[in-house]
Amino acid sequence: MKALPVLDARAAGIDVGSEALHVSVAGDSPQIFGTMTGDLLALKDWLKRQEVTSVAVEATGVYWLCLYEVLEAAGIKVLVVNGRHVRNLPGRKTDISDCQWLATLHAHGLLRSGFVPEADIRRLQDYVRLRDDHIRMAASHVQHMQKALERMNLKIHDVISSLTGKSGMQLIKAIVAGERNPDRLLALCDKQIRKRKEKRLREALRGTWKAEHMFALRQAVEGYEFYQRQIKECDQAMAEVLREMQQNGPQDGPPAGSVKPTKAMNSVNAPDIADLHWLLYTLCGCKDPTTLPGLGDYTLLQLIAEVGLDLTLWPTPKHFTSWLGLAPGNNQSGKRRGNSKKQRNRAGRIFCLIARALARSVDMAFGGFYRQLRNRKGGLIANQALARKLAEQFWRIMVYGTEFVEHGLQQYQERVAQTQLAALKRLASKHGFALAPLQAAPTVVHG
Repeated sequence: MKALPVLDARAAGIDVGSEALHVSVAGDSPQIFGTMTGDLLALKDWLKRQEVTSVAVEATGVYWLCLYEVLEAAGIKVLVVNGRHVRNLPGRKTDISDCQWLATLHAHGLLRSGFVPEADIRRLQDYVRLRDDHIRMAASHVQHMQKALERMNLKIHDVISSLTGKSGMQLIKAIVAGERNPDRLLALCDKQIRKRKEKRLREALRGTWKAEHMFALRQAVEGYEFYQRQIKECDQAMAEVLREMQQNGPQDGPPAGSVKPTKAMNSVNAPDIADLHWLLYTLCGCKDPTTLPGLGDYTLLQLIAEVGLDLTLWPTPKHFTSWLGLAPGNNQSGKRRGNSKKQRNRAGRIFCLIARALARSVDMAFGGFYRQLRNRKGGLIANQALARKLAEQFWRIMVYGTEFVEHGLQQYQERVAQTQLAALKRLASKHGFALAPLQAAPTVVHG
């Protein structure tokens, strides 16, 4: 049997834990280091003395991130591998054997690193994910407000469409401050609400006003406002990162005023960043992925924070959609075949959310594609297929700079009809038949 060649005799493997790092070079006896900053620096110096230029680590929670940054700054190549791809032999699972196994596989060139964004993208990613956490926490406090109002039988959230809108928050703050007069409370609302819903809202403001529920309402309002301040601070931090990335990027950007206006798709959770569309447009190399339906500036910011700006790291759209977890997986062994379910990452889930919104469109080709596939395969598969189609278009825009053009539902339906007709003709020809159009029935004219 031909032996596996050793491609890197000084390849190292590190088993990362919360309290200890087990390090092995070329599968030899491991060394154990701590996880404090001084320990990480000592590990870096030890790897340098061992003439190690490449290290394989297993992606374990967030424990590997600090180690990755230290080794990256030292010029050591770090391969972050999927733990499911480097499973050790059963019954021999220890941290020591894990690091030796990683080093052995790495020395023979049998490991492939996963995608790790560059440093600026990782900074942006941390702010975007933290902001998403704040939005979810703020939403929980809105639910607490609704619960407190419901306990007092105040049906404000049933009359006003948005409890956190301008009129809704003015009402709630006045109630927390002690206001009970319906006329003065109604005067705080928008004139359109007073014109159309005055009678219903006046009736909705009749409640029990119990002290314990007022206490819960006040705390929910304070919690909501706290997270709103946290979200604004995240917006300021993200704006600084984006402007630093713009300054450090290519300087031959488009002339001022050449960017298309931002589409009217502002979400209630969209970040308050001046010239966000311009910043994203220049960072993308004068490419505008927001030409895709359903993809606004905020969604594009979330995608960039997950996949970065250089999508050429994925050679084809199929590689990209497979990494997103949107491509169907195959599992074949002999005559047995099946589909292996792939886990969608954050970027893949974002595309699924966009697809869910486009599924309701009545005049777009994407909506027709979703409905046609839903009738045959079901809604879940149709949503994933539409998300994959969107991801492929996103890859082409970011790599080739192509501009997406929506041709509409009618042209899509015509193409589908032509495809079906061609398939029918092939099937008829296979069985010795020929297709012919139906003769229109003659029109009878009664004199």
